[in-house]
Amino acid sequence: MKGWDFYEVGLCFAVIHMAFSISECFARGFDSFSTLVASGDFDRLLVRPRSTVVQVLGSKFEFTRIGRLLQSMIVLVWVLLNLPIEWDIFKCVTLILMIVSGVFIFTGIFILAATFCFWTIQAIEVANIFTDGGREMAQYPLNIYQKWVARFFTFVIPFGCANYLPLMYLLGKTDGNGIFYMLTPLAGIVFILPCMLIWKAGVRHYRSTGS
Repeated sequence: MKGWDFYEVGLCFAVIHMAFSISECFARGFDSFSTLVASGDFDRLLVRPRSTVVQVLGSKFEFTRIGRLLQSMIVLVWVLLNLPIEWDIFKCVTLILMIVSGVFIFTGIFILAATFCFWTIQAIEVANIFTDGGREMAQYPLNIYQKWVARFFTFVIPFGCANYLPLMYLLGKTDGNGIFYMLTPLAGIVFILPCMLIWKAGVRHYRSTGS
């Protein structure tokens, strides 16, 4: 597949599905956030002495998603045993950062989708393009897609920074300084910051619907 063999694509698959599974387990409170807004129950969260993000985050845990997580972990171990990667501390850290970065990106998208509920009351289905659709897209190396798609999912929603670019570093496919590729997952972690700012703007504009 455009220079990528089966196990290399498998590594791409395992990392993004592991990140999505972890985010699903712990950030699904944002996915069902529209019910809090529609019923007026979000008012109770506003008067409590805790961050609204923390409260919504802890309102729902989807441990039924553990099966998907176990599947991705099994695939990860399998492909790593079949890839000729010369491991060192930097590559180990990079692999961990890739998963953490993916978790932050998916969580950030869940937060953005929930923020729209302050204006629309109900969740908008277009958000699934970037959660479920983003997962399906990012499970393959980005260079198999058209350039505008790869650029969008690198510089706007940075899935490429969490998966494709550091993957090239792990597999020795980089041109030039590999440190840049190693550090690209940090962009995915930073992605959650503007998502939090948009969430805070939504909270400031919230008007109770009542119950």
